[in-house]
Amino acid sequence: MYNFEFKRAESLEQAAQMLSAGGQLLAGGQTMLASMKQRLMQPETLVDLGGLSQLAGICEDKGAIVIGAMTRHQAVATDPLVNSKIPGLAKLAGGIGDKQVRAMGTIGGSVANNDPSACYPSAVLGLGASVKTNKREIAADDFFQGLYATALEPDEMITAISFPVPEMAAYAKFKQPASRYALVGVFVAKTAQGVRVAITGAGNGVFRHAGLEAALNANFSADAVEGVSIDASDLSGDLHASPEYRADLIKIQTQRAVNQALGKEG
Repeated sequence: MYNFEFKRAESLEQAAQMLSAGGQLLAGGQTMLASMKQRLMQPETLVDLGGLSQLAGICEDKGAIVIGAMTRHQAVATDPLVNSKIPGLAKLAGGIGDKQVRAMGTIGGSVANNDPSACYPSAVLGLGASVKTNKREIAADDFFQGLYATALEPDEMITAISFPVPEMAAYAKFKQPASRYALVGVFVAKTAQGVRVAITGAGNGVFRHAGLEAALNANFSADAVEGVSIDASDLSGDLHASPEYRADLIKIQTQRAVNQALGKEG
């Protein structure tokens, strides 16, 4: 580790000022601190958001579940409101990393980082959520912009995420056993506007699949997925899985998610 300045924000306004001055926001630190140890990140100033209680918490507002950016994964996984209204989101949160990661990691930090194998981006995109910042509200379809890239401006921070309550939704993940990140994860949501299918772990970032959505809009069943072609040419390949293997996993995890949403699989 190298020398850096550590500051604790006492208010949202102060955090925004520190961010504008070049500070790097510290939420749960599950990605950032590891990256700093490896010298992949070298911020001169860390701005700790841990003291901002207004950025944590879960509530219901106008038919949506609103989760503060500093809410820990474990809190999402065990919250009665989330488990009642969007159980698929609670299950997703309960499957992130290990107990230590879930105790410290935050939803805002995960979404802002936009790791291509992270779980939360698939829920945000799959549910058509809105990302609230200190400046504006950004639709999920506009927020994620590729590998570790988002629509956030340099002086902008996530304050909360608003998840519309779907008719049904579920998440299925084939995890990389060491990191527990998604080798392929699929979030399926049946909403009043139609079915949304968001995939993580298979490409340069989370993405929706039009073919799967069309098939499931016509027939919301695992059988409907069989006839959908998954193009492997744009998928990731690495030592853990080839693009073709990930294409097969997308279909399998989509079927699992649909069955979970229908109550046919635990």
